[in-house]
Amino acid sequence: MGKLFGTDGIRGEANQYPMTPEIAFGVGRAIAHFFKKEGHRTVVIIGKDTRLSGYMLESSLEAGITSMGGHSYLVGVMPTPAIAFVTQSMRADAGVVISASHNPFQDNGLKIFGGDGYKLSDEQESRIEDMVLNNKLDSLASRGLDIGKAYRPEGVNGRYIVFAKNTFPRNLSMEGMKIVLDTANGATYKVAPDTFHELGANIEVIHKTPNGTNINDGCGSQHTGILRRKVLECGAAIGLAFDGDGDRLIAVDEKGRKITGDQILVICANILKREGKLKNNLLVTTVMSNLGLTIACKKYGFKHHASKVGDRYVLEDMKRLDGVIGGEEAGHMIFLDHHTTGDGIIAALQLVAAMIKEGKPLSELARMMDIFPQKLINVDVKHKPNIEDLPKLVEAIRQAESELGSAGRVLVRYSGTQNMCRVMVEGPSDAATEKYCRQIADVVKNELG
Repeated sequence: MGKLFGTDGIRGEANQYPMTPEIAFGVGRAIAHFFKKEGHRTVVIIGKDTRLSGYMLESSLEAGITSMGGHSYLVGVMPTPAIAFVTQSMRADAGVVISASHNPFQDNGLKIFGGDGYKLSDEQESRIEDMVLNNKLDSLASRGLDIGKAYRPEGVNGRYIVFAKNTFPRNLSMEGMKIVLDTANGATYKVAPDTFHELGANIEVIHKTPNGTNINDGCGSQHTGILRRKVLECGAAIGLAFDGDGDRLIAVDEKGRKITGDQILVICANILKREGKLKNNLLVTTVMSNLGLTIACKKYGFKHHASKVGDRYVLEDMKRLDGVIGGEEAGHMIFLDHHTTGDGIIAALQLVAAMIKEGKPLSELARMMDIFPQKLINVDVKHKPNIEDLPKLVEAIRQAESELGSAGRVLVRYSGTQNMCRVMVEGPSDAATEKYCRQIADVVKNELG
């Protein structure tokens, strides 16, 4: 058995290690024990997205928690950020989301939040992992009246919808605004339409009929083609695409063009700066952000900090540097004045608010940031040795960087959630980025594929 936790919880193919019922049962036991206090039963919220394997893992988690004397509250299908909120709102000790985010339905995962609504630290995850992998809980199982119970609370969706709506300024209105939502046949398929409908928007919803296997399938934040066509067909002001668990947002402007997380962050940071709410005049993103974002930050007069890749690292740096807005090009966006974690629906509400405040279409706001040509190739790998230990790959990277000079950059890193190496190149033209990205990706494939 190997390490369980990656950069965003535990993830893998469902019913294969580490995403097995046995591991989920062990994680449930470990969570119940880890958060246990004298004279208090651990309370854990369990939510999930729409994957077929969610039922299997939900039952295993529940059994593990109750076997250690904890109480499980099963809230069903809800977005990941909704579970973070509900965990806080219900004063639970922890919350667990069963989801593999933007991955295909065959995969699944576990994300864990503490009672404060924040994801667990590396140290906390390490302690839980140790309990699971080293069988430290067998002798501590509850007996008799000490065994826990499971509950299915009602009205939880409504709690989150009210919470999300309250992040949209009361002096603004979406009444009459045409918006197309793509819920990716995932966790937002109920709460996103209800949220925007209650705020007065005229909504059209696509990919809203999950069947257990169609989550993220040609839809959502990673596949915006159908949404782009639908926006043009409907004459909508904006299209909003969420991923399978609802913690990402990618937008489409009224001209059918994709708007990235980087562009959304620049738009929203500029509004916060103008309103005197951009704390420490800072926007936090990752090293994967487009070069155009750095230039836009300088142009509009706010500082930019680049963290390691992963929304948890963005959040860590936001807290350390006392910032209120941060995120990733892929669509994770954190508005700390509103929530403890990345939330696609809340990010969408802030973007729509920015459009209304500026009185401008999204296509015009998006021009605040010029996007440099960028090419990203994901290469499947069999193992993940240190890149510095691969001379041929180091040389390919060095050569590309030398030829690009100050007109571009190269970033090669392993995925924290999949057996994959990501090769990203930015440069002065599409041809240059394609050329160097392909050259490096070919070396990765030959060395590690």
